[in-house]
Parts: sequence; C-alpha cells; structure tokens
Amino acid sequence: MLRGPATVNIWADDVEAAKNWYAELLDVQPYFERPGNGAPAAYYEFRIGDRQTELGIIDRRFAPEGAATTPGGTVLHWHVDNVEATLERLLSMGAAPYMPLTEYGPGFVTASVTDPFGNVLGIMYNEHYLKTLGE
Repeated sequence: MLRGPATVNIWADDVEAAKNWYAELLDVQPYFERPGNGAPAAYYEFRIGDRQTELGIIDRRFAPEGAATTPGGTVLHWHVDNVEATLERLLSMGAAPYMPLTEYGPGFVTASVTDPFGNVLGIMYNEHYLKTLGE
C-alpha cells in the first residue's frame, strides 16, 4: 500500500542550473550529490517540507527511454501557506504558468507552473494537509 512520497524525482538537462534554482526557491542546499561519470553531478537531492520529503534532480541523460520531454502527466502539489504569493515568486524566478490559480472551495486552492527545466511543479493550500499534520 502507498504510504506517502519517499522521493520525488525531476529531470533537467542542466543539473547544476536546476540545483541552483531549487536551492534559491527552497532556501536550502542539497544534502546529497552523485557524480556523473566524469561530468559534473548527475543527481542532487534535497530534503524539504514538513515531512522532509526527498526532491531529487536527475540529469536527463539518465531518463528512461521514451520518457516525456514536455510538461504533462502527474502533477504533485506541494502544500504552501499562500498559493498566490508562492505563484508570484515562482513566476518571478522564471517559471511559466501551467495551470492557473484555482479555488475549489474554502480551504482548497491550487496552481502549477513549469520550472525552467520543463518539470511541472504544483502548489496547493489544503486544509486537510494542515489537519493531518497537526494530528
């Protein structure tokens, strides 16, 4: 049975630029790095959020054959305290709109962007997340 995200992996052609972009966004440096066969790092990993979920940035050279190279598919939403302010910050850092700010009712607001490396990054205010976090 699924117990919660262990690691969320995203792809980037320029892993160093992606590492720097996410380090600025998250205000934390990666805690783990794996070298890339004579090249700069092929993988960086951050621990972020209330449950210290792993966010891994992988060099796109190691993507499975046939992996999508355009945004789409599953959208993982990260809980944030203020979707509008976080969306504005993401856009000011070079992310592109993907799904607009949408309120689904009191306590449920989402938006998503495409990061500068082609990955969809969802953000959400979810009152159930806060309730379960408090328990």
